[in-house]
Amino acid sequence: MLHIKTLELVHWDYWQRFTLPLDAQIVTIVGPNGSGKTTLLDALRTLFALNCSGRRDYKRYVRRSGAAFAWLRVVVDNRRSDAGGHPFFPLLEDEVTLACRINKQGGDWSREYLIAPNDTPIEALQQCDYWIGTRDYRARLAGAGLTPAITRVLALEQGDTDKLCEYSPKALLDLVFDVFGDKEVLDHYTRARQEQREAQRELQELELDLAKLENQVETKISEANRYQEWKDLTQERERLVAEIIPRLELAELRESIAGAHNQLIGQRRKLQDRQRQLAATAAQLAEMAQAQAAATSAEGAAGEQVQRCTEASRQARDAMRDTRSVLQQEENLAQIAQAGQNFDVRAAAQALAVDESRLAGLRGEQHQDEERLAEITAQSAALRSGALPAEPVVQAFRSALTQEKIAHTMLSDVIEITDPGWQAAVEAMLHPYRHVVLLEDPQDRSRAWTLGETLRYRHFVVAERTAPDKPWAGSLREVVRLRAAAPAWLVDLLNHVARVEDAAAGACLPPGQDWITRNGYHKEQRGARHAGIAPQEFRFGEAARRARLEALVREQDEIAGRDAEHAAETVRLEQRVVQNKALLAGVDAAGMLAARAQEFLDARRRLPRLEARAQRAADALEQAGQQEHKATEARHAIDLAIGKIEADREKLDAGLKQEITTSRELRGEQAKRIGLFRHRRRDMPAAWYQRAGLRELAERHGRAESARTELTRVEHKLAREDWITDESVIAIRDKLKADLAARAQDVNTRRSEYQRAVALTDDARAAYINKLRATVRSYGRNVRRLGELAGVEVQCEMPHLENDDLVLAQAGLNVSFDFDRKGMTGLNDGEASGGQQVMKSLILLIGLMMDETRPGGFVFIDEPFAHLDIFNIDRVGAFLQATRAQYLITTPNTHNINVFGPSELTLVTRKKQPHEAWAQPVAVMRRQRETGHA
Repeated sequence: MLHIKTLELVHWDYWQRFTLPLDAQIVTIVGPNGSGKTTLLDALRTLFALNCSGRRDYKRYVRRSGAAFAWLRVVVDNRRSDAGGHPFFPLLEDEVTLACRINKQGGDWSREYLIAPNDTPIEALQQCDYWIGTRDYRARLAGAGLTPAITRVLALEQGDTDKLCEYSPKALLDLVFDVFGDKEVLDHYTRARQEQREAQRELQELELDLAKLENQVETKISEANRYQEWKDLTQERERLVAEIIPRLELAELRESIAGAHNQLIGQRRKLQDRQRQLAATAAQLAEMAQAQAAATSAEGAAGEQVQRCTEASRQARDAMRDTRSVLQQEENLAQIAQAGQNFDVRAAAQALAVDESRLAGLRGEQHQDEERLAEITAQSAALRSGALPAEPVVQAFRSALTQEKIAHTMLSDVIEITDPGWQAAVEAMLHPYRHVVLLEDPQDRSRAWTLGETLRYRHFVVAERTAPDKPWAGSLREVVRLRAAAPAWLVDLLNHVARVEDAAAGACLPPGQDWITRNGYHKEQRGARHAGIAPQEFRFGEAARRARLEALVREQDEIAGRDAEHAAETVRLEQRVVQNKALLAGVDAAGMLAARAQEFLDARRRLPRLEARAQRAADALEQAGQQEHKATEARHAIDLAIGKIEADREKLDAGLKQEITTSRELRGEQAKRIGLFRHRRRDMPAAWYQRAGLRELAERHGRAESARTELTRVEHKLAREDWITDESVIAIRDKLKADLAARAQDVNTRRSEYQRAVALTDDARAAYINKLRATVRSYGRNVRRLGELAGVEVQCEMPHLENDDLVLAQAGLNVSFDFDRKGMTGLNDGEASGGQQVMKSLILLIGLMMDETRPGGFVFIDEPFAHLDIFNIDRVGAFLQATRAQYLITTPNTHNINVFGPSELTLVTRKKQPHEAWAQPVAVMRRQRETGHA
């Protein structure tokens, strides 16, 4: 603890300059009120960097001097303490000088401090340049023993010496520990506790900030995700529009080009196959044409042979008939000669009239049969040549068209029936259209229709024709081959009529379906009826020609049989006519027999030879007819084969044309695709249209249509939802995430620090408790010892201490006092008198100054004897003398003289006189203990 030896003041309040000795245990400062007692103590307080009393401060005192500066200087003891250290180490001198310099700077006052070795005067201190500030100075004083707790004691107000007994147990315990406790332990505990609180507060704040930051980060992450999703969708849309879809379209275009190339190769092969088939068909047709020519020639030769055989047979029959007629005349003459014996003239005349009439009728029938035979011969010749005979009206209209040079053909000439079993059905359907005329050039329609109107041609004249198409399955068109273009309505008619075996099968078809049976029973929208015609009326195809020819042959055979019958009957009638005429004319039949006997003999001789000749001619005619029939059948088979081959050729030719058209279309489309591919590829980077890249893109995205669907979905999503489009949200998110990571790291660090602070606080608290117990024990010993000196029994209870801040916060120091054996009283229980209150406070106060390691120290006591009687003044004075501390006591000069009893040094202050510039210096009186007077 510190002991003051001297004090020097310069320009402090109204004092100009003086020096006072303070090297005594008890220094009494006496003077009237307002003479400067408290001013002198405030000088010491300012010198030790303490607060002045009341509302005063050091500036108040230096302003009064009127000077621009002030000095305060004390010399204190710096001897080694019992603990072995110097208070102001590293200064090792026994004395040190503490100085305070106060200067006026810029209209305000400032102070600075200096600690110098030995007793250094002010003039020497002015040359020093190591002045320090108030904070550092207080730290040096605290190290020398003037702790903040002692400064609180030294700063007690005037008349407040007895206030210590009014402290609460808790405040007293805090004060005791502040004074006696190990500064480092207390500072360590205080610092640890403060650091724990700060760490806890900072941890809570950081955790709160961390939670807020996490919310912000989550919000920004969500916003950044929305922005990133918007950006990804936007980039995907841009990439779909700018790259993916064009590339996929290019890939599909390349794929279609490759597919079309393969298709073109296949088409070329099909075209070559069709051409080869067509060439083979043409060669086959050429062979069949030669065979047809040969068959036609054979058929013509057979027909000529039939005609020759027919003529030979006729001649043979005529010769045989003439010979038989001669022999019949012979028989008639014989009959006449015999009949002349009983002749009836009237009956003979009547028989002659009847026979002549019948004979005339037979000759007329024979004439008609001969004319019909001539027609049959002409028609047969025409049919054998391949042409059907036309009716006169049709022939006249065709002749008119030919004269007008209007190329045309008949509908029957372009239709061939491929299945003979359905000839009757087709003929039934097309019979109303057998004389339809087809124009080769549609531009001739006007002239042809004009001729038709003029000649009243009752059948259609058609200008518009369509190429044959593929027939419908199961239709009547399927058994009809069109050799050339035909009217579209005819094709539709044949396609819309289904083929059925009978009416029962047709009834099973849908109600709206037209159908026809093999024999020509036809059902249409109007109903069903039989539309069949006779074979000789067939007009369409080779079958019609053949049927007509066969009908003519049958008719010719019928006429030939009828002619033979007529010839035999004519011979009989002629014989009777000749006989009757001869009888009526009176002819000599016997004479004529005799006259013509040789003729009749020759006739009988010639008749067998003529009959044999006629038989040979008939056999030859029959054989020639058979040969002709075979030749006709062979030619007909060849014609059918040629018709089939021609149908196949027409199909092949139509297919070839279609294939050529298809090839041209495919090549044109391929050229367009290639041109489009090159055009689209022109502005693309080379890597975009590499095959591997396009193949990978197609595997990843599929078809272009899928990409367009995805584009529609992306655009719809972009238009439908709300998006974050500000790119700065990414930077904000990253910044907040970095801040969050840093903050989380800080929180973890702070949490670790807090845990460490808790541990350090627990350790420091334990050390603090140990030190506090030792301090309480030491302070208890001090107050008990002081009580013994004052004749007062003092008890100090050990507070309840645990390693817990709450327990420590509630802990207090309970001190009890027993005055005059009247029982224990507490600190401020209201039972003690004023003197006892002062004694309590002094015991508590001086007990704070009793440091075993550094005994002594100084204490400012402002008017400690106030409110005390004479007895208590002596008691307090004796108590002060019994202690080892240095006391600076103030007292007014109105007190009893006993207040000067314990004082070794008395300082007398005097008031400043109004006419004087400075107050008188403080007077000093020192007691001489040896002589017993001052």
